Amino acid sequence: MRRHFVLTAIAAIVLAAATVAAQQVTTEEVAGVRNFKRVETTVACAGATDVEAMPAIKKLGFAAIINLRQASEAGVDIPKAQEAAKAAGLNYVHIPFNASAPDATVVERFLEAVKQPGNQPAFIHCGSGNRAAALWFIKRVRVDGWDTDRAMKEAETLGLTSAALKTFATDYVKK
Repeated sequence: MRRHFVLTAIAAIVLAAATVAAQQVTTEEVAGVRNFKRVETTVACAGATDVEAMPAIKKLGFAAIINLRQASEAGVDIPKAQEAAKAAGLNYVHIPFNASAPDATVVERFLEAVKQPGNQPAFIHCGSGNRAAALWFIKRVRVDGWDTDRAMKEAETLGLTSAALKTFATDYVKK
């Protein structure tokens, strides 16, 4: 009986360690991508992404690009990005997110897009990585059931530095 308890305890510890290890955020250099950070094969959050980077993103194993940039931002060409993603074999989802006036309907659109199996794993990007990490924080709490402290630590590692976006995301998950 005691041996069974010890083996069960060891198995639980190994499983917990594997779960923590599986959530490690890594930073990588990808040509044409600013601030690329990845949570294993689950997701990547990044900043500005050139259309030339689409084939590399596909080679990294991603199924979809979720672009949170507004068409009015400098250097953004939505039709060209859509075309490049399609040519690379990636789904392309454009959900413009205004960081200075965040909108809850954008969050709902994001959650629906990121939950779709055909969009997983997802490469989520904005201009710097702040908006991408903020929405990923919300997904972690609302969809994955994470506690806010754990989700915020991950989001900060992914690039969430904006106090205003932290407040928006935290308030959103409290509602």
